[in-house]
Amino acid sequence: MCVRFQDHSMLHPPPPPASLTRTFTCTSDGTPQHRSTSMDARHSACLLAGLVFLLHGFTAWAVVEVSMEDRVEVLKGETAQITCMFTSDDGFGALTIQWFYVSKTGEKHSIYYQDATTQMVERSTSFTDRIMVNVTVATREVVLTITDVQIKDQLEFICLVKSLTDGVSEGRTKLLVFERPDSPTIEGVQTGIYVYETTPSKIGSCEVKNGFPKPNITWYRNNAPIQGDSDEVKIMPSTTIESSGLFSVRSELSLKVMKEDKDAQFYCKVTYLVPGGTRMTETNRINITVYYPSTAVNVWVESPKGKIKEGDSIMFHCYGNGNTPSSVYIIKHGEKEYAVESNTLILENVTRLQNGYYECNSMDMETYEELSGNTTVFVHYLEPAVVLPTNIEIAQGEELTATCNALSSLQTHTAWFKNGRLVSFGHTLIVKDVTFDTAGAYTCVVTVPEIDGMEEMETLRVTVKGAPQIMKPEHTDLEESVANTVELTCHVRGFPSPQIIWTTADGKILETTSQNEMEDGVHSMVSMEVTSDLTAFCNASNEYGADALAFNIKAIVYTTAAATTTSTSTNRTSTLSSSTVVRITAAATTTSTSTLSSSTESNGVIIAVIIICILLLAILGSVLYFLYKKGKICGRSGKQDLTKEKSSKDNIVVEMKSDNTEDAVLLGVNGEKLLRSPQVDIRPTKPSPKTSCSPLTHHSSPSFSSLLVCFSCGVTNSEEEATAVTRQHSETH
Repeated sequence: MCVRFQDHSMLHPPPPPASLTRTFTCTSDGTPQHRSTSMDARHSACLLAGLVFLLHGFTAWAVVEVSMEDRVEVLKGETAQITCMFTSDDGFGALTIQWFYVSKTGEKHSIYYQDATTQMVERSTSFTDRIMVNVTVATREVVLTITDVQIKDQLEFICLVKSLTDGVSEGRTKLLVFERPDSPTIEGVQTGIYVYETTPSKIGSCEVKNGFPKPNITWYRNNAPIQGDSDEVKIMPSTTIESSGLFSVRSELSLKVMKEDKDAQFYCKVTYLVPGGTRMTETNRINITVYYPSTAVNVWVESPKGKIKEGDSIMFHCYGNGNTPSSVYIIKHGEKEYAVESNTLILENVTRLQNGYYECNSMDMETYEELSGNTTVFVHYLEPAVVLPTNIEIAQGEELTATCNALSSLQTHTAWFKNGRLVSFGHTLIVKDVTFDTAGAYTCVVTVPEIDGMEEMETLRVTVKGAPQIMKPEHTDLEESVANTVELTCHVRGFPSPQIIWTTADGKILETTSQNEMEDGVHSMVSMEVTSDLTAFCNASNEYGADALAFNIKAIVYTTAAATTTSTSTNRTSTLSSSTVVRITAAATTTSTSTLSSSTESNGVIIAVIIICILLLAILGSVLYFLYKKGKICGRSGKQDLTKEKSSKDNIVVEMKSDNTEDAVLLGVNGEKLLRSPQVDIRPTKPSPKTSCSPLTHHSSPSFSSLLVCFSCGVTNSEEEATAVTRQHSETH
């Protein structure tokens, strides 16, 4: 804006007086001449026009020009720069510069002054500490800088430039201040709105705070702006000026809702100014609850899905297509009424008596309008299964026939089971040529294939009459150690229930430990202590016959055998067991102490092996005795030095062997049973340095052990020595 100050009294001189009727003209030599009045008037006008032209040209050369922007925009808190550009023929020292601002009331207030000798910021103003002025002589530019711009700084500022010769000029700029508002908020009503309200109902309110200039709020429904000021829509804005000078704006929307508004989204758009443009922001979207009356009612069975059977729980749902909370629902079945809570009715453990027509009635308590809907329910049933006959007693070899039926509203399927195993399909069970295996419990299962879990069961008990039949166990020949207790069990089938008696081979009756009658027969048990070999009999009998089963028990004896011989020859004592051992071994096992093991072979083989072993030992004893009588052993041919004997003749082990792969029973020196192996091994053992052959005489009867000792020595002694040794041996034993 540029304003020029000129001397307007020179531009518009007063008109000449009316009495002037004559004019003077200048000749070429300068002598004035009088002319007529009209001519004089024309010459006067020409002179006056020339004088005005000269004066105008003189004043144009003497003007100061100032130019400024119309406005400067800045955000609150930032720095603003207002530029003042001027032109003048005078030097900078002949210029005076001043800055002013215009208050809200239109008053001019100086804030800065500068001339050739002075630069001064006016004191006691709101700009005293926040402004500074920079002058650029080359570009004839003056810049006013204002820091920390506030809302109150939105004023008009004046730049005035005064020249000593060129006059005075000023320019004006408006400073515009902006502040971005806070994020807008929206709040919808929490209660529902009825569509039949006669006046607009409040939907919600939007608010935006601390903006400058004042922000603008626009309401939207489903992306379409809402226009207010009508009978259907009311928008009520309100503005608050905060102590900071900022604006807070609030807008409240009210309208008459429709059913379609139940799904509508409402929100607000806020527009506000910033330096150089306009900005926009939106609130969150809200929904409102719209209550509208029903025009129809529907009722249906929510569960179970599909067909319904007796014992089920039925869940009814009853809904209208409206949603007014004032609606009341009732379900009727015949003359009976059921109150509906939360649009749901549950009937538990239903029967076929609850078949039929169900009607749901709805009444709006606001408008008293009544509506109804209906559905039909059918409850399927399956009556208990009936088995005929329920209990059957039948003789072996006859034919079994039984039937099973159950009345149902749907097609059924029948199956027969025994011990969990399927035995027959169909309503009739037929078993030909029955045996004891046929006896037991049969379960008839009737199901409805169309409905899961719909089934009925009944039991048929079959008893087969006949003589007792003992179920033979896997093992009836047993072996047990002496003094141990053995338990024998006997399982007998038969009807009537057989009587069971336990006896021994000699007819002795054993006391029964326990006896139980079970579905598959009678179970009897006896316990006895093993003292020797024995045979026990399980005897079962009833009116149709008898049966018996023998248990053979072999007694096992564990023994240890060792032979010791003491000699007094040359006043020394020797032990036979340390140098000469009779070993009876099984397979490749050799020990000084033999242990009897239980046999798993048959009794006949064991007895045969024992007889063979006894015969072999008898023959051996006879040979030794014959040699003794002939004097071939034990001192019959004179005395010999034992130290001269070879180690191969000193110690001999007798071992009986058999090619039979079956186990054998071994005999000790005195005929005791030692090992199960049928082997006798005769081999030398390591001699004892203190062993000597004891002489025997024919006057004494040597024992079998003495003969073995002599035979192992393999030397002869004098008759006297033999007699002495025999006497000492007799005293010892």
